[in-house]
Amino acid sequence: MTATRWLDEQEMAAWQGFLEASHRVERRLEQQLKDEAGLSHTQYEVLVLLSTAPDNEIRMTELAHALITSKSGLTYQVGQLEKRGLVRRRSCPTDVRGVFAALTDQGRETLRQAAPGHVAAVREALIDVLDRTELAVLAEGLGRVGRRLR
Repeated sequence: MTATRWLDEQEMAAWQGFLEASHRVERRLEQQLKDEAGLSHTQYEVLVLLSTAPDNEIRMTELAHALITSKSGLTYQVGQLEKRGLVRRRSCPTDVRGVFAALTDQGRETLRQAAPGHVAAVREALIDVLDRTELAVLAEGLGRVGRRLR
């Protein structure tokens, strides 16, 4: 049995800083989107991904994978978007188990209206707080973490 590698002071500071910052940024973005667009952050990300997909549609399983969420959680969020007319679902013609989510014209317009406020909130909460060197280090470090966990 190997000994536990406890975090030293610098490692603990990095971990605690990451936790607090990630939670506070997420809460800020969630509140901004709710107040200004009536969307959850996940719903906003669904609209973004659909808007950049070929034919503005993606299989639900691929969407769940891209959003790093459960299929059931995504089904709920897409259902909420569907009720508002922002997304529609359709069956896959070649796979009876497959379902596509597709962006509607109303969904595209909602995203167009929500995006400026969301970008402003991202800038205020994270981007404009850091200088270019810090942004590069953050992008490289968190990118490496993401690749490793994939």
